[in-house]
Amino acid sequence: MLALLCLMATGSVQADAALAKQKNCLNCHQAERKVVGPSWRAIGQRYAETPNAATALAVKIRVGGRGAWGVVPMPASPTVNEEEARRLAEWVLTHR
Repeated sequence: MLALLCLMATGSVQADAALAKQKNCLNCHQAERKVVGPSWRAIGQRYAETPNAATALAVKIRVGGRGAWGVVPMPASPTVNEEEARRLAEWVLTHR
């Protein structure tokens, strides 16, 4: 049973990394270093204690944002649906 849970958890992380690649998140973000936008680790650390962080980040993924990380705005991602945005947000929050 434990092995199955580990495989399921690993598959989920891989699926969201693949989704991040598919949705072009890697053009601006990396796990450990700032590219155009902040690293996923920095995002995960900043929002670690924020209530409803996944929901707020999912909205930013879909509609974009500005000012939270400097002058470069995050563009909207119209090809990301609500469920994908939620999966991506939850995955990003695991990077601490």
